[in-house]
Amino acid sequence: MATSSPVALISQVQQRKPRPYTPSLWGDFFLHHIPCTPSQLFSMKKKAQIKKEEVRQIILETLASSNLVEKMELVDTLQRIGVDYHYKKEINDLLCYVYNDKDGGSSNLYITSLRFYLLRNVFEKFRDEQGNITSDDISCLLMLYDAAHLRTHGEDILDNIITFNKSRLQSLLLGNLEPQLQEEVQCSLETPRFRRVKRVEARRYISVYEKKATRDGTILEFAKLDYNILQAIYCDELKELTVWWKDFQSQTYLSFARDRMVELHFWMLGVVYEPYYSYSRIMMTKFIVFASLLDDLYDNYSTTMESNTFTMAMQRWDEQTTEQLPAYLKALFINILNTTNKIEEELKLMKNKHADLIKRLVIDTAKFYHAEVEWRDEHYIPTSVEEHLQISTHSSVCMQITNLALISLGDVTTREDVNWALTFPKIIRGACIVGRVGNDIVSHEREQTSEHVTSTVQTCMKEYGVTVEEANEKLRIIIEEAWMDIVEDCLEQKRPMVLLETAINVARTMDFMYKREDAYTLSFSLKDVITSMYVNSV
Repeated sequence: MATSSPVALISQVQQRKPRPYTPSLWGDFFLHHIPCTPSQLFSMKKKAQIKKEEVRQIILETLASSNLVEKMELVDTLQRIGVDYHYKKEINDLLCYVYNDKDGGSSNLYITSLRFYLLRNVFEKFRDEQGNITSDDISCLLMLYDAAHLRTHGEDILDNIITFNKSRLQSLLLGNLEPQLQEEVQCSLETPRFRRVKRVEARRYISVYEKKATRDGTILEFAKLDYNILQAIYCDELKELTVWWKDFQSQTYLSFARDRMVELHFWMLGVVYEPYYSYSRIMMTKFIVFASLLDDLYDNYSTTMESNTFTMAMQRWDEQTTEQLPAYLKALFINILNTTNKIEEELKLMKNKHADLIKRLVIDTAKFYHAEVEWRDEHYIPTSVEEHLQISTHSSVCMQITNLALISLGDVTTREDVNWALTFPKIIRGACIVGRVGNDIVSHEREQTSEHVTSTVQTCMKEYGVTVEEANEKLRIIIEEAWMDIVEDCLEQKRPMVLLETAINVARTMDFMYKREDAYTLSFSLKDVITSMYVNSV
């Protein structure tokens, strides 16, 4: 590939701006990190296969029993401990049994809450004289609080459950709770169970489950083996990606951008974590690396003229049209073009029917970011948050991530499904809002210290004439409404659940990354969770 050397590129742009972001915390670490030897991995896989069948037998025995609570708690455990993907049919059979049990433990609030979380049933019979639904049992309170977050618009009972029991749980934290219960309460108050990233929750819950007196040793051992096997797979993917990324960096001037390849792989495994989607994660990580580079390029580095020229080159998708680009942009464009074309070829070799859409998703990403540059240069503040979201949800990249995941699922996804995702349906727009608004809330103060596109925080302040804190509260309500849209689309099931689950996972990862701060930009805050995900076995 004929491109300018990094030294030559730096000499052309070194007066532009200082580097705004820190480099990667991980460097070449995963190029050399070996979580286990091949013989250890082989041994783990043999043990895991045995334990997998033993757990299957536990499921079948539970299915044959008449104990409704045991059935529901087993499903809940398998989901939280991260091995449910092995037993999709068996879990479906268990849930069908629970659904067909008309009584369903109707006089027990805990059972009803768990059943609602798994299947969604009603709470009306448990209202007290004041119209509240609560309990003195902490486990029941937690299950009730988590279940109520599966609400849709207009479900006042569930709204009241959340408001009332949130206060109860917060007051309980001030008491002398056992450490394990205290952790569970804090975890639910920060992120209700439905919204948690599955692999992060699996790692956390393995440790919680291990301390339970009622734990099943076989399930626990299988969960640990499975987690460590997946960890080894993830590390192999990072090794391959590190080689690719080092080559990409060697040919492209990138000191204006955040170096977050490892963090982005973690982000993508939150969307598709199963071992058989290894290529999907690698492909999606490369794409989201491009999205991050384009975000930094358009957002705070390129001039308006460069942005215009670069966007035109992206739309033409032809290396011969790059003569008007400065050398650093030409190198970036050529490397993005070549990598994207290679991904398309790889998908075609896999007989993937949607391979041709990869290029469109990359081009659309550039166009969406460019739209924000035009907005920024006009110093335009939208009149409402809704107007803001009409543009800014597109640049959250949630639609593209979801569609990449759908495409990578192969024949499970039809062309109609892919075209549906391109229209930003309710569930995907909900994920976009969770990401866009959540990002703005935690990064508004930092980003507004330089010339930057207007955030939803500024727009909300202008629309309602309120302070930053008051705007953030209003925006958090918008995030809650977006989650209701996500749940609503799941209940309507206009698409296969495996596809809808992908969009939910995108929302979960967005929520995780922007829960307390912009963890992507301030990536040191992710160090512990990434270490637990890739480095420390269980």
